[in-house]
Amino acid sequence: MTGLDRPTRGQLVTEILDVMRDLPIFLTAPLYRDWHLRWGATPAEIEAALPGDDLLPRAQFRATRAITIDAPPAAVWPWLVQVGCRRAGWYSNDLLDNLARPSATTIVPGLQHLETGQWVPMSPTPTDATALKVHSFQADEWLLWTKSDSTWAWQLTSTKDNGTRLLTRIHAAYDWRYPMTALLGVLLMEFGDFAMLRRMLRGIKKRAESLDLETPPET
Repeated sequence: MTGLDRPTRGQLVTEILDVMRDLPIFLTAPLYRDWHLRWGATPAEIEAALPGDDLLPRAQFRATRAITIDAPPAAVWPWLVQVGCRRAGWYSNDLLDNLARPSATTIVPGLQHLETGQWVPMSPTPTDATALKVHSFQADEWLLWTKSDSTWAWQLTSTKDNGTRLLTRIHAAYDWRYPMTALLGVLLMEFGDFAMLRRMLRGIKKRAESLDLETPPET
């Protein structure tokens, strides 16, 4: 499955149920904003510098989240490389962010090329206003996506038991010179971001761990 496949009826039902389960989180996220802006992250991780931190000094939305994955960084990295609408998906609520097409459950070789300036589409037709781009990266270590009003950084750190600590940080700015655009940003980030991002982190964890278990150890 590549993230381009049309959903079966059963998959579509599952996607609808997933959105319904997340609906209470969408609606109530602002009530526990301080907690979810640092979901899963340690105080040291929250304070640590990440690529892109200095690009939006006036960002009103700043979130650092993290998850531990029982697979090495080299097994996690490919899942990030292939992210995007009409690519491998976002491993989150596919009904909302991938035109209902199920996110990939395998590494897609044709989506493993990565270069600076490459689109990370959030809709079928990416534009500078709606899509992220690859700003910079160090393979298996960190990746930074940006657009004019937001930055999204990923950091992969090896754990002592050959796992990965996956850290992600989002900065977003609301430009109230353009009220409708700013209001849309508030709705997406303040209400939608936590439920979607948490599901994405868990989706990456599940995929990386499952695939790593299938890979025989080197001899």
